[in-house]
Amino acid sequence: MADVPEQRAIVSGIGISRVGRKTGIAGIDLTRESVTAALADAGLEPGDIGGIATLGETPAAEVAEAFGMHDLQPVEMVPSGGLLAPVMGAFLAVASGDVRHVLVYRTVQMMGGAIFQAGASGAAAPRPAVRPAAPAEGQAAMARTMGDMASLLTYHAYSAANWLAMHARRHMHLYGTTKEQLGWLAINSRANAALNERAAYRDPITMDDYLSARPVSDPFGLLDCDVPIDGSIAVVVSHADYAADAPSPAVRVQSMGGAPGTGGWDQRPDYPKMASIDAAAELWSKTDLKPSDVDIAELYDGFTFLTFAWLEALGFCGDGESGPFVDGGSRIALGGELPVNTYGGQLSAGRMHGYWVLHEACLQLRGQAGARQVAGVEVATVSIGGGPIAGCILLTS
Repeated sequence: MADVPEQRAIVSGIGISRVGRKTGIAGIDLTRESVTAALADAGLEPGDIGGIATLGETPAAEVAEAFGMHDLQPVEMVPSGGLLAPVMGAFLAVASGDVRHVLVYRTVQMMGGAIFQAGASGAAAPRPAVRPAAPAEGQAAMARTMGDMASLLTYHAYSAANWLAMHARRHMHLYGTTKEQLGWLAINSRANAALNERAAYRDPITMDDYLSARPVSDPFGLLDCDVPIDGSIAVVVSHADYAADAPSPAVRVQSMGGAPGTGGWDQRPDYPKMASIDAAAELWSKTDLKPSDVDIAELYDGFTFLTFAWLEALGFCGDGESGPFVDGGSRIALGGELPVNTYGGQLSAGRMHGYWVLHEACLQLRGQAGARQVAGVEVATVSIGGGPIAGCILLTS
């Protein structure tokens, strides 16, 4: 097999902040918590970090200043990686030898980054979100990705809930997928979240609860949709030769895959397939491992159907077979054939734009997931994205 640069990278440290709904905690404070934890986990000081990569509302410059990080090298993100672009860029940066350690973080807030803090007088003052400008290449990629937005808006499809509901409905028409099968994913996620003390929602749900939830966009109801939260997750990506010195077990990178974003949300000739097909094909093309080697799958679930799409794209089941695959829930449960979203997923734990799947995969591979630990985890998949946006990673212990 040809050289795979990302195999020269490891995840040496992970960290997570407090997590909650409408916490009012400033983004920089959440980021401080996750970054401090990740650095300690990796056995590193701020001065050891050679670069920072991020997407979101807490700028890298603000984090670098907060931690006294200087002389940082630019980390070029991988445009095809979608929300995983910073992580993939970090893999390639350490693999090239340009830097030894890269900090990657993702901080989210329910109100789009605008939070309220008490000032010296005790009065609440708004802290506006600051968003870094995307590189020109990233802007061009986004324009290609979102190129069909005008037609979607013309037909009053204003949100991803609408766009992906159309994918789900088409899948139902072609393959007989049922709403109850979508429900089994939501029920399983909530069962897993019950074992995760940080999860936003931990009380069990039944199929009746799922089916009676408020409609959102047919066939999706409220329990098909992810849960907005405030929180931050950080990982330290290091060169593989640091594994021997790292105080925590190194998580090794086997391969990664992204998608060019062509086809938009509804213009692919193989609709309702998505860019996840392309990303998964690239991932498997760079490793000798196969879907049958995977012990756990931490898959994006902004909506229930996205996880179905990833199950098929990654080859865990055939086209149109994701519904029967999850039916009844036993196959995807913690003790099942392929445990899925072991921390509760975005459906119950909360929406970290996919970065919680990466954090959880690392915990599982290290054997540090506590009550929800799956026995003997050696290979894990991580996926993020839907529609024309997709990235995935294959990790090993």
